[in-house]
Amino acid sequence: MTTIRVLLVEDDERLSALTARYLESHGLQVDRVGDGLAAIAAAARQPYDVIVLDLMLPGRDGVEVCRAIRREDAVPIIMLTARGEEVDRVIGLEAGADDYVTKPFSARELLARIHASVRRARGEVGPPEARQLRVGPLVLSPRNLSVTVSGQAVELTSHEFALLRVLAEHAGRVLSRDQLLERARGNADEAFDRAIDVQISRLRAKLGDDARQPRLLKTVRGVGYMLVDEDAGP
Repeated sequence: MTTIRVLLVEDDERLSALTARYLESHGLQVDRVGDGLAAIAAAARQPYDVIVLDLMLPGRDGVEVCRAIRREDAVPIIMLTARGEEVDRVIGLEAGADDYVTKPFSARELLARIHASVRRARGEVGPPEARQLRVGPLVLSPRNLSVTVSGQAVELTSHEFALLRVLAEHAGRVLSRDQLLERARGNADEAFDRAIDVQISRLRAKLGDDARQPRLLKTVRGVGYMLVDEDAGP
């Protein structure tokens, strides 16, 4: 893997310095900023491979920053949440974050999450010879992480693409939330129902699927979700 450029957004100077030192000791390049406005400006100045973003920030909080960056860039965003409450994680995911790490966190875990996010974004997950996946009007290209619906390009984050790919590879089959988390993220240890619900909701919106009467991403109540191949027939 080529050098990974990280933007670390954390207002706790001591934690920021220690985290950056650890990441740099493992070959990553880290730029540090301590507030939301500086984060937005830094992300606009140059491209990063991943952004590690604290939820609680002065100036603009992590949710506002995440939304602002996401409007311009599909860069992987890992949200740092100060508490283990589900609501914080859901807020981060709804804002457009790809992953989350709960404080206090292990620097080793954060490093692993960074590598996983970058691999997904660079299309380095799965076999290199992966072909296009076609499910009804959907066409997924794992090689360049592109998606089209009826010929129209859809911009997804790397994690959204990973989730949609899992559903496409098992089209017509119901997958539980835990199965989706494990296969799309590679770790179900911190699985919680609302995380997948939020991701599915975002996918439906981007794919133009009606949330009330979805034609592509079906909810099977009490079980999970299924991607329907409309062309496959009953």
